[in-house]
Amino acid sequence: MMKLLLPFFLFFLLSVSISAQSEYYFPPLSGSDWESKSPADLGWCPEKLDSLHAFLEEKQTRSFIVLHEGRIVLEYYFGNASETSFWYLASAGKSVMGFMIGMAQEQGLLDIEDPTSTYLGAGWTDCPPEKEELITVWNQITMTSGLDDEVEIPGVLDPSNCLDPECLVYLADAGTRWAYHNAPYRLTQDLLAEVSGNTINQVTAGFLNQRIGSALFWLDHVCWGKARDAARFGLLTLNRGVWDTDTLMYDQNYFDQMTNTSQSLNKSYGYLWWLNGKESFMLPGLQLVFPGPIFPDAPEDLFAALGLNDQKIYVVPSMDMVVIRQGDSAGDPVAAASSFDNQLWIKLLDLSCTTVSAVEEFKKAEIQVSPQPADASVEIRWPGLSDVNQYQLFDRQGRLMASGQINAFAQQLTLDSASYPAGVYILQLIGSQSTFTQKVLISR
Repeated sequence: MMKLLLPFFLFFLLSVSISAQSEYYFPPLSGSDWESKSPADLGWCPEKLDSLHAFLEEKQTRSFIVLHEGRIVLEYYFGNASETSFWYLASAGKSVMGFMIGMAQEQGLLDIEDPTSTYLGAGWTDCPPEKEELITVWNQITMTSGLDDEVEIPGVLDPSNCLDPECLVYLADAGTRWAYHNAPYRLTQDLLAEVSGNTINQVTAGFLNQRIGSALFWLDHVCWGKARDAARFGLLTLNRGVWDTDTLMYDQNYFDQMTNTSQSLNKSYGYLWWLNGKESFMLPGLQLVFPGPIFPDAPEDLFAALGLNDQKIYVVPSMDMVVIRQGDSAGDPVAAASSFDNQLWIKLLDLSCTTVSAVEEFKKAEIQVSPQPADASVEIRWPGLSDVNQYQLFDRQGRLMASGQINAFAQQLTLDSASYPAGVYILQLIGSQSTFTQKVLISR
């Protein structure tokens, strides 16, 4: 379960611009100069950073970067990896394409509402013509093409990545089925090359690299880049498509659609981006809908580019933060989300130092929460703490959910939790001389 401390939230609420209106720093387009800030500026403890470093090394990480407001707070490399090492983004490159498709639409090169056959020509699939015509560019970037993602083609070793028409077989009408399918996505690269008259690497150079200082490139439909290249792209998306004074994406409607629920089937998927904080999610290879957010222990507004073997670009607007992870699989290889995501965010959100005294820690253990986890209501008791006269309940983003006065002699409180989303909350009990915190879990 999530182990959070209230000082972390209060620091970001009171000392950091949560509304992303602070002045972001952007590194120069060339060279290795990149301003940094000390982890101590964020209230992070050295011993917890040591634990994070050990965790990352144990999980076969090659490179790891944390940006805050554009400045480097953490930058770790492991093994033979370095600042100049290139590594594959795997499916995290999908999010790069999601952004460039928006730029192409803004430039009038394409319209995502058009049938894909407008750009790739009729017969790009093996579907009946009337079914092929239903598939739009929008379906490609939302994973709703309706093409069979588990088709078996004799002689084809990896049909899910096969771009030949005979591998692109009708299964359902476009827009009626969500399935994580590489082939329709990969064809967006061919489509973008077709409408621009350039190779996908030339498009990427003109759209992104020359304007944000990255060196991203594609090899066999897979995006590659250094950790700092991924960080530059993450910073660009954190600032909603603007790099310093250069606006790469003026169409903020597209940006919002890209980083929010794009269809009703998988509410945790935008335009080739994964979204946290939604009421349900689907995963690659499964036709199941799971309740709750995809990363329950991470910030709700986080959106992410996720790739095979735990390639990660996390963007968190409420914290002005970008987090990059490259490496080998941290566990069992999976295409996108994995258990590593939650494990990492538990570590990151517990980096703050605590000033709670030993006496307060002892008293904190005497706070009783029942049931734990709670559902419709939760009972809190604090026998022996007769000084408590106020309470505050925060969600994991540090937002105040409830507060009130308490009879100092009652030493108990009943909270109606029926209207609160499932998750981890922090209860603060306030007295005239001391303040105590306790984690409260709410489930559904």
